[in-house]
Amino acid sequence: MDLYCVMGNPVEHSKSPWIHARFAELTGQRLHYGKRLIPLANFAASLREFMNDAAGTARGCNITVPFKFEAAAVATRVSARAELARAANILSFEAGGIHADNTDGIGLVDDIQRNAGLALAGRDVLLIGAGGAAAGVLGPLIEARPARIAIANRTHAKAVALAERHQALALLQKTELLTPDLQGLQGKFDVIINATASSLSGAGVPVPGSVLRPGALAYDMMYGPAARGFMAWALEHGAVPRDGLGMLVEQAAEAFLIWRGVRPPSAQVLAELRAVME
Repeated sequence: MDLYCVMGNPVEHSKSPWIHARFAELTGQRLHYGKRLIPLANFAASLREFMNDAAGTARGCNITVPFKFEAAAVATRVSARAELARAANILSFEAGGIHADNTDGIGLVDDIQRNAGLALAGRDVLLIGAGGAAAGVLGPLIEARPARIAIANRTHAKAVALAERHQALALLQKTELLTPDLQGLQGKFDVIINATASSLSGAGVPVPGSVLRPGALAYDMMYGPAARGFMAWALEHGAVPRDGLGMLVEQAAEAFLIWRGVRPPSAQVLAELRAVME
């Protein structure tokens, strides 16, 4: 049986095994999908261990925090979107090589536009963070053609570097990229996306509520208990909160399509997963 897994640290909370098992059931695919907790300083060796232990049946894996940059670096072939992000959340094993891709961005955009029903074109978007999660979604966000995207990060230089790498794409899509200082952030936005690990660590929201326009979408890439603080903050400030569960399902659906050549019914699985988690 073909083997897949999710690798990360932490990883115990991951719903990816449930999602992919349900995708497989609904599409008639035979596979097994597990989870692996990876030591923080041992990603490359752990990846080789999974590939070797599977005795030739390992077909790929999803990568979660904090290994998305390392996943792109170990690949022998990298997709255009993973190359732009310099981060990968999906690896496919093929002919002795490793193909890296990134489905985070399309997962986020699909969840916002299709599942939440909010078109991004012409909007003002604030992206908080400049790590692997932010890098993975910025390209597809730009391709959705918002009017402007502000990237705010604790280390300002990382935000600037991320914006510069995406500047050619932004010019093509006529989207303005800004890199305001996270401290004392001003302006108001239609969509705010938290791409930091602040929710996972229980830290407070890194921006003031004043940046939210009335009825703005406040989106946390985390889901479940980790996202509750951010979502409560959004409600308190008159925004529409949304966690990253839909992004998780949609990026998984794109990964499943890459691996198996079949697109699973993501909306159905998202509805089922939300019901299971309530």
